[in-house]
Amino acid sequence: MTSDLAVLAEDLTKFYGPHRGVEGLHLEVGAGEVMGFLGPNGAGKTTTIRLLLDFLRPSRGRVTVLGLDPRRDKAALHRQLGYLPGDLTFPGRDTADELLRFFGDARGGVARARVTELAGRFEVDLSRPVRAMSRGNRQKVGLIQAFMHEPALLILDEPTSGLDPLMQQEFLALVREARAAGQTVFMSSHVLAEVQQVADRVAIVRDGRLAAVERVESLGRRAVRAVEIHFHDPVDPGEFAALPGVGDVVVTGPVLKCTVDGRLDPLIKAAARHEVIDLLSAEPDLEETFLSFYYHSEGADDASRARA
Repeated sequence: MTSDLAVLAEDLTKFYGPHRGVEGLHLEVGAGEVMGFLGPNGAGKTTTIRLLLDFLRPSRGRVTVLGLDPRRDKAALHRQLGYLPGDLTFPGRDTADELLRFFGDARGGVARARVTELAGRFEVDLSRPVRAMSRGNRQKVGLIQAFMHEPALLILDEPTSGLDPLMQQEFLALVREARAAGQTVFMSSHVLAEVQQVADRVAIVRDGRLAAVERVESLGRRAVRAVEIHFHDPVDPGEFAALPGVGDVVVTGPVLKCTVDGRLDPLIKAAARHEVIDLLSAEPDLEETFLSFYYHSEGADDASRARA
């Protein structure tokens, strides 16, 4: 694996008996980038993460993480990772402070100031037993243990699950700081809205297969947006209906309403032939774009066409 890749998966496949977890997955995560791993529940996100960490053994294919073999080099690799599982549980009666000290010692020591800083940002009372905490507070403890040793690679499975909106934003701020420090973040989610705020690229998985890998801005460029133009005088809908990317054209007197898939330029140039009073363009909803792609794309064949 080249030094500019933090994760490389080739033909990664896992079957549970006759049931497919993931199949034929090829994925590259660059060192220092934030990669969002998107798909609805059951799409194969957690299976992929467990394969990367050697918690599961693949049916076929190979993986390297930080240049290491997850099976052969497990101990060395895990010291360089920050991991948050999607099914987070903390057995025992330890307080959050005791638990974090245990994790810190296992990683060769973590600065106390760093733990205290993260606990303050996430508003966690470290003196409380973890088992007595709410789900949201347990999730915060999980995030603290993942970030506190400033690992080279963070692998986070549904990291904002159970967090309130304020804590979600604190988490996203931490991801931005990690990227600025040169760390790599691989985070799975079924919520595109949070991923688009911090990710450089997104990988979309459906039914255990990689459907696409795109830069976030590329996904935005092909999002469908609603446009409304108010003209000084009535206009002919036929003048706009045939424009590339323009659809759902409705004209009521001097008001044109339509959708635009892709670039606005053809519509703007056509509108400029008339006196324009006002133009309203709603920001494209990337969540809707993702869902539309997920349910209507051709599946794994798209990966070769859309891979960034």
